[in-house]
Amino acid sequence: MKIVFDALEPAARDLFEKELAGHELVFLDVIAPDSLRSVPDAEAISVFVSSPLTRAHLEALPSLKLIAARSTGYDHIDAAYAKERGIQIATVPTYGARTVAEYAFALMLALSRKAYAAYDRLRTEGTTDVKDYEGFDLAGKTLGIVGTGNIGKNVARIAKGFAMQIKLFDVRPDEAFAREVESPYAPLEELVAESDIISLHVPYLPTTHHLVNADLLARFKPGSMLINTSRGAIVDTQALVHALKSGSLAGAGLDVIEGERELLDEAALLSDEHHDIKAFQVLVAAHALLDMTDKVILTPHIAFNTREAKREITATTIQNIKAFVSGAPAHTIR
Repeated sequence: MKIVFDALEPAARDLFEKELAGHELVFLDVIAPDSLRSVPDAEAISVFVSSPLTRAHLEALPSLKLIAARSTGYDHIDAAYAKERGIQIATVPTYGARTVAEYAFALMLALSRKAYAAYDRLRTEGTTDVKDYEGFDLAGKTLGIVGTGNIGKNVARIAKGFAMQIKLFDVRPDEAFAREVESPYAPLEELVAESDIISLHVPYLPTTHHLVNADLLARFKPGSMLINTSRGAIVDTQALVHALKSGSLAGAGLDVIEGERELLDEAALLSDEHHDIKAFQVLVAAHALLDMTDKVILTPHIAFNTREAKREITATTIQNIKAFVSGAPAHTIR
């Protein structure tokens, strides 16, 4: 089978070549419709979240049967068109469950102790004033966890080690887990109203688009903080900027942001084909967040990025491809 991959680190490429010996592997630096037309007979493609697969991409691959996403989420893939074509999508359902949970706490600690703001001032001005950087303990504070999948569960377990109080929200409550961590599930509006820090761990779906919007932000506990390591479009970026500027929200730790692809490639918005005013508004809001160094930490979607998590992604992707070839597809979406 001919399998196309987007850009891979050498260690991952070596492992794919070893474990998928006998298949024809094609490695492309850029996944674009034009580059894909060079491999029209490819039956499988494996991409990370940084490589979108739109209808135009998929139309360039008429023989495609499998998309092996090297991620849990698949909102970068036109799943509706893939289903229409009978193309199966396999994902990596559980990688980084501890990795991302730990990173959520890295953001919490950096915000609660104003670590980056102090460093940035010391670096740029060569001085600082201790009284400007009074923080607060996590112990005793209430952490609202939105989404209790594998990552959300690990966030709760770590929070217990910090002696935090916990509130949980999920559309499918896991009461056994609630008993394990001795913390209740609550309606989302109640959770945000009573939590000092809210951490998001839900997938991006039509039902979670702008889950955190102006109406919900207005219900947040005054002076609370938001952590997002899930998907950017779960939060309405413009509403978030307004909440931070007004002071109703004290801070935000964001590893993902709505329109992050546009932020990394702003020039693409200048093309003649791009007439989406909303994309420009989101980009302006993202720049506003970047300027709020005293209350916002924004990182470029790196919560997953540890040696351990990347090994897990590669190993599961190999298993998914082998399972598909054997006629027993694994980890496929419906």
